[in-house]
Amino acid sequence: MSSPATLIVGPSWVGDMVMAQALLLLLKQRDPERDLDILAPGWSLPIVSRMPQVRRGIAAQTEHGEIGLRKRWRISRELRRHGYDQAIILPRSLKAALIPWFASIERRTGFHGESRYILINDERLFDHNMLDQTVKRYVALGLEPGEALPEIPNPVLRVSVANQDALLDKLDIRSDRPVIAMMPGAEYGPAKCWPIEYFAALASLLATDGYDVWVLGAAGDADAGEQIAAQSTAVNLCGKTSLADVIDLLGLATQAVSNDSGLLHIAAAAGTHVHGIYGSSTPEFTPPLTARRDIHYLDIECSPCFERHCPLLHLRCLRDIQPATVHDAILARR
Repeated sequence: MSSPATLIVGPSWVGDMVMAQALLLLLKQRDPERDLDILAPGWSLPIVSRMPQVRRGIAAQTEHGEIGLRKRWRISRELRRHGYDQAIILPRSLKAALIPWFASIERRTGFHGESRYILINDERLFDHNMLDQTVKRYVALGLEPGEALPEIPNPVLRVSVANQDALLDKLDIRSDRPVIAMMPGAEYGPAKCWPIEYFAALASLLATDGYDVWVLGAAGDADAGEQIAAQSTAVNLCGKTSLADVIDLLGLATQAVSNDSGLLHIAAAAGTHVHGIYGSSTPEFTPPLTARRDIHYLDIECSPCFERHCPLLHLRCLRDIQPATVHDAILARR
């Protein structure tokens, strides 16, 4: 007789995918024999593969925002063969609930939202006050109705020592000096981004303290990485690594400095001490899930605004966080 299995429909953002591991940890704690599969965007499968709780990562074939009924139907036909008795749908959109419904999964758990009454038959009320963090919302869907939230486990991504060694040689960054990672990007928008010149100034200070600085990010962050490297001795690795590589490199860093972005949450789950810099968003909603953290957030009168661009054009919520402040916090954690 096959083990019971749950299909989890995952989120579409890097940080959210990392936070979703808290739900997996809870489910495995309660039922170690239950198999857990994740249906998620293809780009996120390297993250999923570093979660020991997951049996299988399944690539969604639709683009972000695409309805893609035919594609979703094809995936659902494949999933029917895996015998899921439950699906947990983390996104609140109607589109996210289509595949479990097409696949005739008996119990389909999700929050009330977007008129998906037929698609979700284990519907949960969405309490903004109680579920005031993204990770709480994910964990709540693994509970029975009315059950109180337990202590939330922190995500832990597996790192590959073999890949770490290969990357050090391939990228020619092997050194005896401790490493500080910097992640200057934020896919959501520039209102989340600490000024590039501040990253560069901090990198220069850290070099005099005996640190190597690696700038990590996607290809779209390469220009920012080049600017930081041009003004300091930092090494720009943006766009030169896969997402799995970034997980392993962050596992080598002693500390990491990051905007509120997906890589902040990856660094936390890789075991690095993180310095999270928040401006238009708030650490109350999406904190790095680790005890090894320092939060840099001014909570000025206009923040959090959750806008992609500063509506007041001054970006004081980030510009008033000085490099010296973050530098002092890093040295305090040596």
